[in-house]
Amino acid sequence: MTVHFVGAGPGAADLLTIRGRELLAASPVCLYAGSLVPTAMLDACRAGTRLVDTALMSLDEIVGEMLAADEEGLDVVRLVSGDPSVFSAIAEQIRRLDAAGVPFDVCPGVPAYAAAAAALGREFTVPTVAQTVTLTRVAAQATPMPADEGLGSLTAAAGTVVVHLAVHRIDEVVADLTAVHGGCCPVAVVAHASREHEIVLRGRLDSIAGAVREAGILRTAVIVAGPALAAEQFPGSHLYSDTRVRLPG
Repeated sequence: MTVHFVGAGPGAADLLTIRGRELLAASPVCLYAGSLVPTAMLDACRAGTRLVDTALMSLDEIVGEMLAADEEGLDVVRLVSGDPSVFSAIAEQIRRLDAAGVPFDVCPGVPAYAAAAAALGREFTVPTVAQTVTLTRVAAQATPMPADEGLGSLTAAAGTVVVHLAVHRIDEVVADLTAVHGGCCPVAVVAHASREHEIVLRGRLDSIAGAVREAGILRTAVIVAGPALAAEQFPGSHLYSDTRVRLPG
């Protein structure tokens, strides 16, 4: 058997990849976080699939379900929100599977920051304005951050910063970013990106916290800040420049 870690994407069922949908249809066991993965996505599962909502389960319990399936020779899909490469907690699950000799693979998904960019109608890398995107979070009520990965130090080099899992700490995030970029820095908050109840807020660092509170956003959101969000006057990229030498083939 194999445990398939599948990126469920930002929430919209039709943003699940074709590969992810095929794995769901072929696997007799599916583990998913009911608080993050919409039930419509589970429609891709075949009849009789064992569905396990892991929202209230511990790591031991989640891995226990995988090991039990392994003993029965049953493939498992472990749905994770967004893309498995960031903030998915698959590293600790993979470590347990490796120790138990259980094979696994990873199917990428649409990341939350990409869905937020689509909702905003913005590119996060704009020529001469921003060519770096930093994906991070804050440590409050969560696993501590590495000592050299504080929000202020990470974003001091400018570019576009995307803060996950932190909208409930909006005042703290705003304070850290304002200390580096100033209150007039463009910022946006996108909640439930790609879903019917998506909320998009645009503003500046000195006003966004009030807008977040007024909208009642407490979770399932990303905070995006940086000059790329408001960039209008910038040169075209070299890729499509008339002066670029293009070689055949």
